[in-house]
Amino acid sequence: MIRFADIERKNGGVVLDKKVLSDYIDICELISEMEEEIQNLRKKKIAHDKVTGSNPEFPYEQRSFHVSGIIEADLDSQKLKSELELLKERKYQAEKMKAEIDRWMKTIPARMQRIIRMKYFERRTWDEVAIKLGKTATADNTRKEFERFLQKK
Repeated sequence: MIRFADIERKNGGVVLDKKVLSDYIDICELISEMEEEIQNLRKKKIAHDKVTGSNPEFPYEQRSFHVSGIIEADLDSQKLKSELELLKERKYQAEKMKAEIDRWMKTIPARMQRIIRMKYFERRTWDEVAIKLGKTATADNTRKEFERFLQKK
């Protein structure tokens, strides 16, 4: 898992390493998962069932009754509230990291944006990236171009 501290600041800009770029997709997935968990915590579960019984007075005939109600959570409301706050904080931190990476991406050359997007966000191989770039790009020279770019930053 990426930490916000992994994103270094240099001269007002942002310097990202390969690890941060690789974790970008995990950050996006984490945001979705946190949202889903938050929604699940907020849901109230309703149970439905049928029971059989009889009238307590004459005639003692057997009948079927429909019963429904809200299932009480195992957690008390204070614990539930603190868990919800924790999930919201984790989601906020993940969104903050994603936004930082997105801002950084806007500051770099278009070609490098394409390379990073294909290699790290779409998780393609260097060969696939080179094919997509076209022209005379090869896997090795694309990889080296990316590494030189990271060294400059």
